[in-house]
This record gives sequence, structure tokens and C-alpha cells, in this order.
Amino acid sequence: MSCELYNTLGSQWIWYPGDFEIWLGNRFNNLRTERGALSPPFWKQDSHYPMVEFRKEVSLPSAEEIEVMVEGDYNIAIDGEKLFGMPQHITVPQGRHTISIKVVNQSLPPAIYIKGETICSDDSWRVTYEDKIWIDENGDAHGSGVYVPIGCWNFTDRNQPPSQFRLPTRPQDAVAHSATPNGVLYDFGCETFGYIVLHDITSTGKIDIFYGESAEEAQDEQRCETLDRLSVDGDTITDLGHNIKGNIEDGNYTLRFSKAFRYVMIKCQGGVAVGDVSMLYEYTTDGYRGTFHCNDEEVNRIWDVSAYTMQLTTREFFMDGIKRDRWVWSGDAVQSFLMNYYLSFDSDCVKRTLRLLRGKDPVTAHINTIMDYTFYWFKGVYDYYLFSGDVAFVREMYPKMQTLMKYCLQRTDSNGMAEGQPDDWIFVDWVDFPMHKRGVMCFEQILFCKALETMALCAEIVGDKENDYQRQAQQLRTMFEKTFWSDEHHAYLHNIEDRHLNTMVTKFPNMFALLYGYVDGERREEIMKHVMLNSNVEAITTPYMRFYELEALCMAGMQDEVLKEMKDYWGGMLGEGATSFWEKYVPHEHGTQHLAMYGRPYGKSLCHAWGASPIYLLGRYYLGIQPTSPGYEEYEICPHLGGLQWMEGTVPTPWGEIWIKVDIHHISVRSTGGTGTLKIGDRQIKININEEINIDY
Repeated sequence: MSCELYNTLGSQWIWYPGDFEIWLGNRFNNLRTERGALSPPFWKQDSHYPMVEFRKEVSLPSAEEIEVMVEGDYNIAIDGEKLFGMPQHITVPQGRHTISIKVVNQSLPPAIYIKGETICSDDSWRVTYEDKIWIDENGDAHGSGVYVPIGCWNFTDRNQPPSQFRLPTRPQDAVAHSATPNGVLYDFGCETFGYIVLHDITSTGKIDIFYGESAEEAQDEQRCETLDRLSVDGDTITDLGHNIKGNIEDGNYTLRFSKAFRYVMIKCQGGVAVGDVSMLYEYTTDGYRGTFHCNDEEVNRIWDVSAYTMQLTTREFFMDGIKRDRWVWSGDAVQSFLMNYYLSFDSDCVKRTLRLLRGKDPVTAHINTIMDYTFYWFKGVYDYYLFSGDVAFVREMYPKMQTLMKYCLQRTDSNGMAEGQPDDWIFVDWVDFPMHKRGVMCFEQILFCKALETMALCAEIVGDKENDYQRQAQQLRTMFEKTFWSDEHHAYLHNIEDRHLNTMVTKFPNMFALLYGYVDGERREEIMKHVMLNSNVEAITTPYMRFYELEALCMAGMQDEVLKEMKDYWGGMLGEGATSFWEKYVPHEHGTQHLAMYGRPYGKSLCHAWGASPIYLLGRYYLGIQPTSPGYEEYEICPHLGGLQWMEGTVPTPWGEIWIKVDIHHISVRSTGGTGTLKIGDRQIKININEEINIDY
């Protein structure tokens, strides 16, 4: 939600743009533990600006009293004259005045809440972190900082400042429990996330809590990924991992830190006993604006579990996995954004995530240290604009896009191609076959080219005519075509390392060339035949890249085949007992084999955001709904049953929902806004607002 919309609600807490997200993101990213030890991210963590100045010009027909609430120490100046102390109520005289509030806070983002009859803390204020003032020999001040539009969200209660933000929770009971040789195992019925609550605690001793996404993990005291150790002494509990004390109230105690689990094993020692265990389930939203239902119950189950996976991984930010890593990764997030647009359309979470990932200048490393994740980030900004129509956010981010792209351009080779440096992580995907990831990779050039094209689009949106992004993109495209396309292999080849062309063929660069429209006609057919549909090319085994692989097949009109793949792959996880979708699935593995990754028996994430891609695929390529102009002012619907007998669903937009129902003979469509076009073969039917269209074909 933009700040403009909050003006109708009156005052709100405001801050320097991006600072709340960075502060909240640091708190968020640093909650990960491995067997009780803190495991912070290994990339640079920025901080909020400790001193900022808020400024507003006012013109008052009469004097006005305003209330001032601040997170931090502050001074207030009217027309440059400072007021005594840190007043909570001031009177602004009649006439034209400049109100300035300087706030200092090392631990929290400096923020203010102003309430008066006409003077409110809203998006009409400006803020700077720069103090470029100089004082002459007469004591007169000169100069100023660079003032930008303020940051805000939905903090409209003066008694609830940004630092008090918490996600809501609700009680949830275990569905079963059983005795084990070492304790009691509680089953919550499905993958979940929240705070364990211990009930009816008696006596004194130690309580160990072992968490597991599987029963095997929760019972493996020596190798489970997460655990808590508590010491009980009377009514006091000490969390030994965090070195904090808490009080038992009415025999109950709620742990202060959240965990991901399905199972927990409680082990009591030294006489202490626990009567029962429940949890506080933590969530962002309970409902979905997007829906999907069809005649195939397995597909319905796949959509439902995908939606639940997204619900679990949509928190303060879009995270990757709720157990491991609990971090915000750009490659994961850019897919979550697209799934979100077809499920909840949580614009605020998209913006928070993009701001956090970008961080502050100067740029000293790629986002998450990964070159490809930096390139994805650019596209994430434009995708948000396309789906939301939020021009203000593009204007906010464009200067940071410029400095990030400058960093990328400085790390190219003599041909202008992106080359991994020793301190870069070149990820691409987790693969089960040998694949060199150094030198100049074709895959990275295609992502880089798309990032440059995105910069050109955003430059046009904000009116920056002094840029060279489109020419640079075209030059790069010419270079990677010349360097990596092979008529012999009918494909883009892998990389150049130490001046040697590696003729390995993988799906990665080829499917992104398809997705980004860099090939058409005969070359598109060559790639489809010799790469995408060639069983001799190494298979993709992560949902992360299956997202793109299946999208490329859908773009080629292969929805029938994709539906079968979806049922085999995601249905295979369901067959293994999945209640949320995983980081990786290898069909020939079974049982506890599915739990292992990274050389650890329970290292695999069994709830991973990139596993939820059926939400996007079914909404975009089966219901067939997509925006064709920013904010769904115009959109098109090209439904494709893909072998289904019927399907029905809704897709959320900034102005409401689009509903569609399709069977083999009939289509019904209803929309609450925008200008739509229903495409059926060669027919194009206009969709009017609030009119239900019924078409036989």
C-alpha cells in the first residue's frame, strides 16, 4: 500500500525510506540457529541511518497545536529556531513556517508520529540522512541535505511504533502424541511455524526440546537441525541457548523464539515434568485472494499445498525455507513475488523484500553475494510495477538500481560480458552432475541482458533520458549470441573458462533465452527439440529451476505435458507424505533419503518457497490471466485446460479479482475492474467491468 492511501487515515509513523525494512530484516535474518548456535547470514548487513531530519513546509490560517511522538532523541526547530528540550506538544504559529525534527537513534530506525488538526505525519513530509549544513563566522547556517519522500507502512496507531511490529499468532494444538524411549513426541499434523507453549510445568530440572520436519529428525537428539534447552527453577525458566530468563505463569511457558517443525520431542530431566504441549502459530495472512479448483483432485491438492507453502514462507519478508535458512534470498524471492501475485497480492511484502535485498550504497558485493541473484532483483522491481502499477516505488528504487547496475558494469570483461570474480558466488542451481560455474557463463549473460533491458524500461518510467542501458543490452545480446550459440549443437553452450569454450549443453541458458524472448521461429524450435525435450540433456531436480523449465514449456503451448509433469513431480512429494513442498525432490529417493541435503541427514528444507510454483503456473498458463499494462489496467485471458475437464479460479489484482470458469465447451468470465480481452483461438472478446461473459465454443 502506498503512503498516499494512508492520508485518508490521518497520521502515521514515518521514517527514512528503507530503514525500517533494513532494521526489521536484520532482526529477521538473524533468527536462524543451527543446533542452538546463532547462524547469521554471510553477506553484508546494512544498518539504518542513526540520525535523520524530517521536514515539512506549512501555511496556517491560525496557530495550531500538534502532538509529537518520536522513536529516539530529538530536537524540533521552527524556521531554524530550536525549541527547548524534547517537547511532546508544540504550538505552530499562524503563517508560513518550516518544521524540522532531527531524530537520533542508534538501535531503532528514527521515526516520528505527528498529529494536529491539519499537520499530520504523512507522505507530504520529506526526510534526509545527510547534514550538509555549514556555519559562517556570524553563526548563520547554510546548505542543506538531500530530501527524499518519507517511508511508511500501516503504523497508524500512535501507541504502536514500528519497533513494536509483530506478526499475529493463534493457538494450535498437537493432533497426537506418543511416548518414546527418551521423551514424548508431539505431532502437529503438518509442517508449521511458531512458538512452542509448555503447559502444566511442575518441579525443577531441565527440559530439552528437539524439533523436526519429520519424526525421525525430532527424535535424533544428536543430529536434528534445531533444538532448545531450558532450565527450570521454581517459577523461573532460563533459555540456555539465548541466555534469557522468563516466568512460568499459571504453570505455562511460551518460548520467545519461533521455530519450524511438524514434530517436537520433549525430554525432561531432574524431576521436572510437562503436562502438555501446544503452539502459537505465527502467520501473515489466513486467507487467499487467489483460488483454483478443477476436476482432478490431485491437482487441487497440489494447489492447496502450494498455497500453504507460500503462507508459511510469507512472513515479514518472503523467506526461502522456514527451517533452513530462514533468510531472504533474491533468487527465491523473485519467484515468490510471482506466486504472490496469483495468491495473495501482498504488495507490501514485495516492497519490503526488495528494499531489504537492495540495502544501502555503496555497493560492495552482489545481492546475497550471488551474481545471478543481483540480476533477478532488477526484474523483480519491474515485475512489481507491471502487476501493481506503483510508479512511486519505481521512482524510489531507481537511484539504487542505477548504483547497483554501475557495480555490475564495472565487473565485466573486455567484451562487456559479466564474469564471476573470486569473491562472487555463481549459483545457477543445485545440480546432480558436474558443472563448471566460473569464467564467462552464457546463463549469466542472458540474465545480465534482461537486467539491462529492465533498467531501460525503468528509466523510461521515471523520465531518465540520459542513459545508455538499451544500447548496452543490445551490445551484450549480440556478443553472447556470437559467442555461445552453436549451430552444431542447436543450443547455447555453457561457458568460456581460461579462453576455452565449454561445449556442454544444459537447459539453464537455453530456457531463459526462451523465457525472455531472445529466440523465435526456427531457433526456438531447435532449442525445444534438442535441449528442452531431449532426454540426453541433464535433468533439473529442484523446484527452483523447474519453475522456469515448466514455464518455458507452457509458453510453447505444452500445458498437457506440463500438467503430467506437475502431477509426477509435486504429486510425487505428496506421495512421500509432504504437507508443504520441498527444496528439492529426486523421485528415485524414498523415505529418510528425502530428508538429507548438504551432507546432513536432515539438511533439506521440507517447506521451501520455490516449491510453490504451481500457484503461478496454474494461474498464469491454465486460467491464462496476465496483466498487459501496469496495474492490470489492461489484461488478457487465454485459458488452457491442459487435459483437465474443467477448472475454476480467481486471480487477485490491485482493484479486485478476475474470476473464470472453463470446461471443454464453455467459458464464463467476470471482472471487477480494468479492461480485459478474452482470447479463444482467433476470437477476441472484450470484458466489461462487473459483466459476466458466457461463451460457448
